[in-house]
Amino acid sequence: MSKTLLVTGGAGFIGANFVHYWLETYPADRVIVLDALTYAGNPANLTAVESVENFRFVKGDILDQPLVEQLLRDNSVDTLVHFAAESHVDRSITGPDAFIETNIVGTHTLLKAAKKVWLDEGLCKEGHRFHHISTDEVYGTLGPNDPAFSETTPYAPNSPYSASKAASDHLVRSYLHTYGLQVTTSNCSNNYGPFHFPEKLIPLIITNILRDRKLPVYGDGKQIRDWLYVTDHARGIDLVLRKGVVGESYNIGGINEWANIDIVQLVCKLMNERFAASSVLAERFPNARSAIAGTAADLIEFVTDRPGHDRRYAIDPTKANAELGYKPQESFDTGIAKTIDWYLDNQEWWSPLIKN
Repeated sequence: MSKTLLVTGGAGFIGANFVHYWLETYPADRVIVLDALTYAGNPANLTAVESVENFRFVKGDILDQPLVEQLLRDNSVDTLVHFAAESHVDRSITGPDAFIETNIVGTHTLLKAAKKVWLDEGLCKEGHRFHHISTDEVYGTLGPNDPAFSETTPYAPNSPYSASKAASDHLVRSYLHTYGLQVTTSNCSNNYGPFHFPEKLIPLIITNILRDRKLPVYGDGKQIRDWLYVTDHARGIDLVLRKGVVGESYNIGGINEWANIDIVQLVCKLMNERFAASSVLAERFPNARSAIAGTAADLIEFVTDRPGHDRRYAIDPTKANAELGYKPQESFDTGIAKTIDWYLDNQEWWSPLIKN
């Protein structure tokens, strides 16, 4: 049977990729995106699906409970996929209030709306799903030889961002055990791919090379992250929605640990190779002088580490693999190549998002 999904934050990086994936994979399903279009929400991320009959975009805030209730009622929504969040750690350090408001109060507002419409009013008492997208950062940091995060790893968030996400995870869980709301949660590792906001590491490095700007690397650059291609994340969420057990959490990872400095150096190498192989790129990006000369790595600049910077994250997706059949389809080699090529081909998308 077809579904009707309400996707919060669907104009953001991961949310938009999920919307593209879902409409392509399940063309009979209806998808309604609710997004406030803050700095990371970009309507251009959804341009390709604007004309799809089963797609609808609503500009609005997840803190607006009457609006959320109306969308759930009027569209007979049975599945809510909650991406909407403030997600940039640096911003949470300088301005934590927005993270508390959106990630905690906003999630609670959605839960209240879903409970009222689906349970109290009985619109979708059985067969509904509230799926919450979380992060591996709620688990804190790992030592170099520690096992990767599993679903039983104790929460130990170290930034205002990760603390706000941890709080929202607990709220979601509480609505199952207290009220019977049918919830699931997934905790993912670092996503990368198309539509990634340029302030994040991989698109920042790519776009700075194209503008011959310095490539800032925090501290010694040896912080390790597990990288997940964004479409593999969408596939993982799909599996949780179709096969996941209500009340369970599932870790979705890329099985792909890289130190930040190694990623930066790899992107420099791949950019050098692309410019060496194509004179057209030099004509399109004349400011990319270092890449044209094959010396993009010379742009690397080590900067003061950010406060409380976690040293290592890594996700163990054993549970998702065993119970859901989840496995990443992209290797880092194929995923990073697709990502670089997307940014080379979509300057009109990222250029307006860069302030200097």
